Amino acid sequence: MADSLRDQLLKSGIVKQVRDEKRPAVQSARSAQKGRSAKPPRHRPAAADADGIDLARAYAIRAQTEAGERKRAEQEAAEQARLRRECKQKIQHLLAGNALNKPEADQPRNFEYGGKIRRIYVDAAQLAALNAGELGVVQQGGRYVLVRREIAEQVGAIDARHLALLVDPATAGVGDDGVPDDLMW
Repeated sequence: MADSLRDQLLKSGIVKQVRDEKRPAVQSARSAQKGRSAKPPRHRPAAADADGIDLARAYAIRAQTEAGERKRAEQEAAEQARLRRECKQKIQHLLAGNALNKPEADQPRNFEYGGKIRRIYVDAAQLAALNAGELGVVQQGGRYVLVRREIAEQVGAIDARHLALLVDPATAGVGDDGVPDDLMW
């Protein structure tokens, strides 16, 4: 039972014992018969293809192209970031002093923005004006700012993504239950 796996295979006759010394001799004899030497093949220099471009030159061209593409992508990302900053500054300048939010407002006005239901608190007069389309809501810096319609339209012209709610006065109406049609609960 203490026999190794090798010994067990040898006893069963499945595997014949081959000496380690004979293996290299057999291999060199076979290669001599085929007309080859036992030496490992030498590395040959990279051969040029039909266009005359060797492998090293192809890799260099590829690396240069990729570096140029990365540089263009970085420049484009920097330009987009600059444009976003300019839009943000213009909107911030527009909203300065024009916010109509009141800290004592107690009536919630729900609206959809960014695929979610959002809420802004207004008083009764602001709610009526917001539903009539006289006021609008602008998203700026994670907050929702209540502004006059003109300001909201200017913000929409700069960047429509920041315009959270602006009811069209032509379509603003009240449903059968007395609740505005565009009011979401």
